[in-house]
Amino acid sequence: MEFLVASAVGVLSAGGIYLVLRGRTFPVVLGLAFMSYAINVFLFASGRLLIDRPPLYEKGITEYTDPLPQALVLTAIVISFGMTALVVVLALRTFLETGTDQVDGKADPAEPAP
Repeated sequence: MEFLVASAVGVLSAGGIYLVLRGRTFPVVLGLAFMSYAINVFLFASGRLLIDRPPLYEKGITEYTDPLPQALVLTAIVISFGMTALVVVLALRTFLETGTDQVDGKADPAEPAP
């Protein structure tokens, strides 16, 4: 199970980095989302992967899952949602101002200027 989770974090990180380095804004937004998913899975896995254990302490239970990584992931989901919304609005504004979706704001040589 640890190998599967580590592989998922690696694939999401690699895909996120690849997409962030693209020249257009939509792949950059997707890359940031992939990277935030990779961080969420990493944080969740940092609390040890225990199966059939309750996340909170109850009477009579000797082993339980650490609730801190779960709280961190919940907070990270909210922050990444807000960050993604902000980046999408900034990308849309840049497209409306410049007329291109290139990250640097310059039109492609093959595209006619509007």
